[in-house]
Amino acid sequence: MSQLTASLAGLGSFALYFGLSIVFLMLFKFVYLRITPYDEWALVKEEKNVAAAITMSGAFIGYSLAIASAATNSVGILDFALWGVVALIAQVIAFAIVRFGFMPKLVERIINNEIPAAVVMGSMSIAIGILNAACMTY
Repeated sequence: MSQLTASLAGLGSFALYFGLSIVFLMLFKFVYLRITPYDEWALVKEEKNVAAAITMSGAFIGYSLAIASAATNSVGILDFALWGVVALIAQVIAFAIVRFGFMPKLVERIINNEIPAAVVMGSMSIAIGILNAACMTY
């Protein structure tokens, strides 16, 4: 029985970090959907817009990679929370870079369900998430 108790000793910390991670994902969804000038949920749910689904999925994956690294490398829950916010800001910046720098017509292309534009945006979000995660080592 002591081996089981030892194995479950970190369950409280797991629950705290996992719970905060879910809160961060919900916060990211809220922020991301507010910064995109189109209603991605409506595009995905009502119009079955694959391009919007790809960009949104890439954003969620990229952000998840970053907060996973923040959880792994943090020295405590406050540190994790701080880096979760930093990760969110980096993902928002990634969207702005692609939208205004690489593809000024990104919005129209996503609304028009153009898959190539969505793949670039989704891939950039994942790439930023990977870089974000790698830079959170100390």
